[in-house]
Amino acid sequence: MGSGIAHVMLQAGYKVVLLDIAETKLNTSVATVRSLINRHAAKTNLSQSEQQQIFAKLSTTMSIVEIGSCDLVIEAASENEAVKSKIFDDLAPHTEAHTIVTSNTSSLSITRLAGHTAHPERFMGLHFMKPVSAMRLVELIHGIATSSETFKTVSELVKRIGKTPVVAADYPAFIVNRILIPMINEAIYTLHEGVGSIAGIDQAMRLGANHPMGPLELADYIGLDACLAIMTTLHKGLADSKYRPCPLLVKYVEAGWLGRKVRKGFYDYSVPIARPTR
Repeated sequence: MGSGIAHVMLQAGYKVVLLDIAETKLNTSVATVRSLINRHAAKTNLSQSEQQQIFAKLSTTMSIVEIGSCDLVIEAASENEAVKSKIFDDLAPHTEAHTIVTSNTSSLSITRLAGHTAHPERFMGLHFMKPVSAMRLVELIHGIATSSETFKTVSELVKRIGKTPVVAADYPAFIVNRILIPMINEAIYTLHEGVGSIAGIDQAMRLGANHPMGPLELADYIGLDACLAIMTTLHKGLADSKYRPCPLLVKYVEAGWLGRKVRKGFYDYSVPIARPTR
């Protein structure tokens, strides 16, 4: 997600600083950004010189101090509240008076995360969809302390980078994931209860509901750990049994079968043509 967000910002003409705690991950991110720029160039006939000008606006750091002076910070760590809170705790002493801090969280409380920042009035949710380069929607989430000026500034930025902002209230999982992830969870229950096979469930939803991707294939693309984290947030935050994570989803995550990123989830991606794992 961080690489994708960096790419769309660069394409819109902004300077970008990528931060990570590991040099290997930064190198991977840079390679991903370069690949995304090259892919975009092939579609838009950008010259080699123009590509280099875009890429030249990207820099990297492993020091959180160095991003404190940025105009906008977009946190895109894993969907783990403790991890995100620690990032904001570490960042707080280094942000300048003009800096707006945002989180790309897909489910967590913006108001609660804002409590870990130096200026909650300059903090809000900025939730991009995956893949960032292709998906037009960005959810904007207003924390209880977010100022109207901060919200307006970020909304205008989203439009400038060619995305469409939609305002979501600060409730667990916001709009998209509150609808999407329980649907995926129900598909997993359908598999768990033997109503259909992996291939059958996905084909049924592609052909019967005209979905471009089956729900189990989509879960692998999102990451089963992310799906479980969002379902857990919904279940905990809304206290409704309909949001209980399917036990089979829990088992897959416990097994480390997290989807495409580890080449195994509901499908096995280690073979030329992905095949169901059960």
